[in-house]
Amino acid sequence: MDYTAGKPVDSRVAETMLPYMTAFDGNPSSVHSFGQEAKQVLEEARVKVAQLINAEKKESIIFTSGATESNNMAIKGFAYRNKDRGTRIISSNIEHMSVMNPAKYLLTRGFEVTFLPVDHEGLVNLESLERELTDETILASIMHANGEIGTIQPIKEISQIVHRKKAMFHVDATATAGQIPVDVQADGIDLLTISSNDMYGPKGMGALYLKQGVRVEPLIHGGGQEQGLRSGTENLPSIIGFGKAAELAKAEMQTENERLIKLRDGFINGLVGAVPYSYLNGHPTKRLPNNVAVRYSFIEGESMLLSLDMMGVAASSGSACTAKTLEPSHVLIATGLKHEEAHGSLLFTLGKQNTEEEVAYVIGLMPGIVKRLRAMSPLTPKELKE
Repeated sequence: MDYTAGKPVDSRVAETMLPYMTAFDGNPSSVHSFGQEAKQVLEEARVKVAQLINAEKKESIIFTSGATESNNMAIKGFAYRNKDRGTRIISSNIEHMSVMNPAKYLLTRGFEVTFLPVDHEGLVNLESLERELTDETILASIMHANGEIGTIQPIKEISQIVHRKKAMFHVDATATAGQIPVDVQADGIDLLTISSNDMYGPKGMGALYLKQGVRVEPLIHGGGQEQGLRSGTENLPSIIGFGKAAELAKAEMQTENERLIKLRDGFINGLVGAVPYSYLNGHPTKRLPNNVAVRYSFIEGESMLLSLDMMGVAASSGSACTAKTLEPSHVLIATGLKHEEAHGSLLFTLGKQNTEEEVAYVIGLMPGIVKRLRAMSPLTPKELKE
């Protein structure tokens, strides 16, 4: 139940990739027939990814090594290429570290960066956004949804505000592309980050969508692959897999989401309703179909994770990219939680293989785990220990 950290590769995706890892050696940059065949299947995969987000054309898709590289290209690449137009960048204080850290890096290079606040449910403050936008603002970067708390942002409304000030709009859609509908044209998105891993495709593969006319500075220089924006021999097997994963996601998304929402809502009701002093993190309805983010007062998430792991359940307490730090999640702190409240958070993320029986199993485990840990915690009120 930790599909945010990594989704298993769909067997149909792996089957599509296999010939390009074992029997096919063509390089898309070669002019001979083997190379041209490789080029053809690469472009077919590009079409499938473009269709998933309703991009205007396949050339709008630049393949990368994953969401982190895509976010870096979007933030730093756009800033470097367009610094003559302005040096102000706006983001939010619940972004993934692959957006926050490049933005902070730009502070050391003469740029000005503002991180917008969010409310207690994780929604960006639109009044703050409008107030912070100036003629010097060149880019706003706001994630489509947060994987830790599940909250989905009003992207189209944000886009309208940003474009009124003539700035460009980047969206980190790692948590949403392939999970819920994403339409770059309808929502007015100029740059969009996509992750293969997050739609049951291969790890280490992603893409950046660039609207026609949007220019970025390359971060990797070399042979000029990917329209000169991302040099290096293309990872053809993973690109093929990414394309297949995008095709499957587009076809199966609606049916799977209906199933996941039913599981999610039953899971939330079972967890929060069964234990006193338990709460939901994030927005109750504007949330990802598979996200169950809860918190329990007086105990720590890590202790709950270890207890669950011993019972055969894999869960999380936040982003896998920040799990090694002892500091509470910056996302939870940004929503107004105290440090001790944030430390008591637990994140379950559901996927294709999860069943109603598994959800019921975990719901049955949690009261006992929480009661045992609270009995040992010095923070627990006396009446809860009795």
